[in-house]
Amino acid sequence: MLNRWFANTEEKTHDLGDIAMPQKCLLLDDDDDISAIICDFLQTQNFQVFTARNGVEGLKKVMADDFDIIICDMVMPNLPGDMFYTAVERTKPRLCKRFVFVTGFKGDPKIDAFIRKVGGLMLWKPFQMHELTAAIQTVLRKAEKAERGAKS
Repeated sequence: MLNRWFANTEEKTHDLGDIAMPQKCLLLDDDDDISAIICDFLQTQNFQVFTARNGVEGLKKVMADDFDIIICDMVMPNLPGDMFYTAVERTKPRLCKRFVFVTGFKGDPKIDAFIRKVGGLMLWKPFQMHELTAAIQTVLRKAEKAERGAKS
């Protein structure tokens, strides 16, 4: 069953190049199997991964710590991804540039409208790990550029 989510075990890998490897990642996903696979992969990429099964758990972790990257499923019980993002925007807005959103609901008009509104980056399940790596790289570059611009 999990092979359908993460097909092609001989996937490409991407070097994150000159971007400093982030130390902390918050992963929000209510599917334990998917969360475990992503967590294991990220740990091989030198991430310290913290997990949450829903937005309420995720918000508690955001309030207690900062994260270099937040990977957030859009459809979860107890505060879905869009509401979690809004809560983070109110409490720690600097983290909003560090989101990678994921969902299995491609073409959902509510999700599409939200992603357009916040200018977010979305991965649709099933995705391959090299796609996640590329998404993280993109988000980190944008976040670093935004932070440099804010300091100028």
